[in-house]
Amino acid sequence: MIGSNGDEPRVIKYMTSRLVETFPGLGNSHFRITSPSTEFVDEKYNCIAWAAGDTTRWWQPDSDNMYYWPANANREYTLQAYINSFQAIGYQECDDSQLEVGYDKICLFVNDEGIPTHAARLLPNGYWTSKVGNWEDIEHELRALEGKYYGRIACFMRRPVERL
Repeated sequence: MIGSNGDEPRVIKYMTSRLVETFPGLGNSHFRITSPSTEFVDEKYNCIAWAAGDTTRWWQPDSDNMYYWPANANREYTLQAYINSFQAIGYQECDDSQLEVGYDKICLFVNDEGIPTHAARLLPNGYWTSKVGNWEDIEHELRALEGKYYGRIACFMRRPVERL
């Protein structure tokens, strides 16, 4: 556990440097680690699940049905299938990344071939949150993860915030 033996600053420095090395855009922008890596725990979730607000399962449109995928979305690695997966939980495409009172927002990333690679969710403070592979969850600026691994942002979506 981080901090249990006094190594927290060293561990945080390692996690931060690993993230910046992989995603150079983080180095010149605001970002912070908000939860520890899940790479060594049994219960795992990925960025798609994290953007959907689900930390209990891995979302992936694999053809073997090993992972969760909404029933109304095709099990294929296309932007449209990922859009459909978020539509299944109330999201609709929208024009921009701006905060809107009464709405949650997400964005979907694609690589150069148009294959979805990542999803992020907008936080109430105007920053974005991402699960970085099976590494940490982070708070970051919108475009800080664009580049070699995640490609570019291809789509924004929003859904009304549910009020209790």
